[in-house]
Amino acid sequence: MTKLMRRLASTGVLLAVSITVLVAAREQAAARHFPPAGNWEKRDPASLGLDQAKLDEAIKAALATENTNTKDLAVDIPNTFRNEAPYNNLIGPTQERAGANLVVIYKGYAVAAAGDNERADMTFSVTKTFLSTVVGEAFERGLIKNLNDKVGPYMPKGVDLFASEHNAKITWDHLLRQTSDWSGTLWGKPDWADRPPPGQTDPKEWEKRELVEPGTKYKYNDTRVNVLALATLYLFKEPLPSVLKREIMDPIGASSTWHWEPYENAYVTIDGKKMPSIPGGGHHGGGMFINAWDMARFGYLFLANGKWGTRQLVAEKWIAMARTPGVRPDYGFMNWMLNADRPNRVSFQGNGPNTIYIDWTNDLVVVTRWLRGGNRFVDSVVAGIKK
Repeated sequence: MTKLMRRLASTGVLLAVSITVLVAAREQAAARHFPPAGNWEKRDPASLGLDQAKLDEAIKAALATENTNTKDLAVDIPNTFRNEAPYNNLIGPTQERAGANLVVIYKGYAVAAAGDNERADMTFSVTKTFLSTVVGEAFERGLIKNLNDKVGPYMPKGVDLFASEHNAKITWDHLLRQTSDWSGTLWGKPDWADRPPPGQTDPKEWEKRELVEPGTKYKYNDTRVNVLALATLYLFKEPLPSVLKREIMDPIGASSTWHWEPYENAYVTIDGKKMPSIPGGGHHGGGMFINAWDMARFGYLFLANGKWGTRQLVAEKWIAMARTPGVRPDYGFMNWMLNADRPNRVSFQGNGPNTIYIDWTNDLVVVTRWLRGGNRFVDSVVAGIKK
């Protein structure tokens, strides 16, 4: 069997499993508990079939894996991306972060929480999943007709993001899957300076990179993510944080403390109004600042297959597409991290680490922040579920 045939076969299996899980989630939704704004009902873990001793032990072990870097993110971020100098300078806001913290939601109830989970902290690339969700809203409204459409024709006259021969080939799907290989500079950050290959320390060498056909190669690249954010802003003609607040965060009962911050120079004028174009992460500062409880609500929305109460906030079709892998087999739409061995679990991941785990089989959402042992913690929680 060729590599292509194996990839297609694997994609087909994952899509079939995704559809099966979505059907099961729909059946559970009718009886699902949805927490009101400002209050997530707490339940004794043992009353829901969790081993309290194992859970306590897992929490203690997880908190012991706290990120040991400085909590001053204005120092930590440039240092993390020091190989990108001189383009690793901050152009968005930061703040000193909290310590390790976590939240566990099981069967719709809060069964565990630890650390400063009320603080609205930077969440880095988890921001990308908020962005892709807003793109899903554009798709649902018909502002994007087909994800395989080229993005250029959707842009207003005079916007040259996709004017070059290479960039003109880029589709919405390419941007969502980070396979666009968009070439250019946005907000003072050239695409080629974003995470240069190991050993390349001379910017003059980075700039000589060879372009590849859009859609053929995965490359994690925040400049191109920010291109997607700007392109989507031109569709809505409204700041994307406002769209997210109205369509997602307010309906799910999120707090008023989250905020999505732009770079200091990331503004455009649309219909005579100056608007911020937000980034899809905290690579250069900015991005989503949010607390763990609001992250849990966002994850719980997808555990419920895009539904909150009686309202379908995110289309089932969009979730199914987001969970379908592309060129990279463990990556759907940004930042949906997939696992072929555990197709019932996905995660939204960011530097820190900051992670939202969603496990449909076990009716579980786990948020972990600033700790290295997040995966082990989730496995320990699952191991403590009494069958």
